[in-house]
Amino acid sequence: MPDSPNYETILYERRGRVGLITLNRPEKLNAWNPRMEGEFIDAVNGASTDREVGALVVTGAGRAFCAGGDISGWSDEISSRGERRPTTPLLNREGSPEVPIALRRGKPIIAAINGPAIGIGLTMPLACDIRIASDKATFSARFVKVGLTPECGSTRYLPAVVGLGNALFLALTGRIVDANEAGERGLVDRVVPHEKLMEEAMALAEEIAANPGDAVWAAKRMLHENAAEDDLRRVVTQEGFAIREMRRTPDHAEAVQAFMEKREPHFND
Repeated sequence: MPDSPNYETILYERRGRVGLITLNRPEKLNAWNPRMEGEFIDAVNGASTDREVGALVVTGAGRAFCAGGDISGWSDEISSRGERRPTTPLLNREGSPEVPIALRRGKPIIAAINGPAIGIGLTMPLACDIRIASDKATFSARFVKVGLTPECGSTRYLPAVVGLGNALFLALTGRIVDANEAGERGLVDRVVPHEKLMEEAMALAEEIAANPGDAVWAAKRMLHENAAEDDLRRVVTQEGFAIREMRRTPDHAEAVQAFMEKREPHFND
């Protein structure tokens, strides 16, 4: 996948085995619009087909991660009674439904939250696998403040990530919380000094990407599928099938051979 292929609202580049997606509307605090949504999904899906990419990082350009949906077009939409210009197929849908689906199916992805993360700027990272926040980041599930409801799969992901009580607090108040409170509520996995954010996020992504790609992807898929699965027999059956498949891979053979030879394994060759 080439770097930033014809994108206008995001940047994409590959650094070794890590793909870096940067939301790139800094003059609008990276406000989310249909073009950004389409380009973001395209980058996530494109990385999924690139064998050279083992993990992804998403961050924002400038001082914000994502300040939520781009409100500039909402007034026109209201005055036109909901009629929208068909600039992309995504305009005919509500609540960014394809974003969490793409993230769930895609390579492991780390959200490196560098500043305000509001609305979809909060809910999109919930569908990422790991969230690291700058100590300058702020967060808000702001939907009730503009007369809307949570989207992007967040009515599932928010309780799963922070617990029902914290999910209700964040969704019903729309309150802005700082990075420390976000960490205390479990909204992010780690809070780091602002100047260390990308270093920490890239290092973690590189650590993940250095592992056998097929095994990492299978582990991610099963964890997502089985987290809400009540049938334990189905869970262990899926695990058994996956282990049998992984035993046939060159990376597993390399791991065993490296152990026998008392050396470090070389994966993803």
